[in-house]
Amino acid sequence: MNKFTEIRKAVFPVAGLGTRFLPATKAQPKEMLPVVDKPLIQYAVEEAYAAGIRHMIFVTGRNKRAIEDHFDTAYELENELESNGKHDLLRLVRSVPDDMDCSYVRQPRALGLGHAVLCAQPLVGNEPFAVLLADDLMCGLDDGPGVMTQMVNVFRETQTSLLAVQEVPVDHVQRYGIVAGKSVGDRLMRVDTMVEKPSPKEAPSRMGVSGRYILTPTVFDRIRNNPRGAGGEIQLTDGIAALIGTEGVNAYSYDGKRYDCGSKLGFLEATVDLALKHGEVGPRFREFLTKLKL
Repeated sequence: MNKFTEIRKAVFPVAGLGTRFLPATKAQPKEMLPVVDKPLIQYAVEEAYAAGIRHMIFVTGRNKRAIEDHFDTAYELENELESNGKHDLLRLVRSVPDDMDCSYVRQPRALGLGHAVLCAQPLVGNEPFAVLLADDLMCGLDDGPGVMTQMVNVFRETQTSLLAVQEVPVDHVQRYGIVAGKSVGDRLMRVDTMVEKPSPKEAPSRMGVSGRYILTPTVFDRIRNNPRGAGGEIQLTDGIAALIGTEGVNAYSYDGKRYDCGSKLGFLEATVDLALKHGEVGPRFREFLTKLKL
């Protein structure tokens, strides 16, 4: 296998309906729901950009135009802010650096996460790539490197598909892809078993796959050739599991914090924690919470 040194492309599957946040997501994508002052999708894109990735590929669906607009240039707004001397706000709305490219491809039918990733193949080509699920808002700890930055650094050494994992409560294993294997280094596991959403009794471990992946291009053929899995969908987990016996797959216990923003509780937790850390509103928000005497 050729030695890959950089991850240049990231895939963002954003075609989901966001039914757990209805009615808020009736007319807007769930990925555009704001956590403090940025939409969920922007946190994921900024994480990928900080890891050195410069080509962002969004797999979209119906009613997702707001995502494309968000990463486009808002000429009228920028001109208005510039003419009024509001340069701080101008920097905020320029969410696409000059060296970042955005591409969009439609997922015509909701056939699962594996199918969404497969839709990106023509844009990814024959090179390794990252996958980031915007529902999972992930932050490095103590101002350290982001989760994707950590994974890119690990991939340079391992050259195999890499999954971000964390230990989950036993009664939560049915929500995740669960992996098990042998430790091969600091925070690193060589995966020998991978099961999608097992029952607690059938789970091989409590190590759940979080919403960050680095995958080799071989995964596209594995996804395409696998039968439909859980729920009748084309599962990304099944495609990755098919790599275990050939190229191999590693799991990385990242140093960071994950917020499950696909749930209302996780979204609220992220909002509170990030608001407390926000340079503009953090101190006053902390004072407000203190007065509540919770």
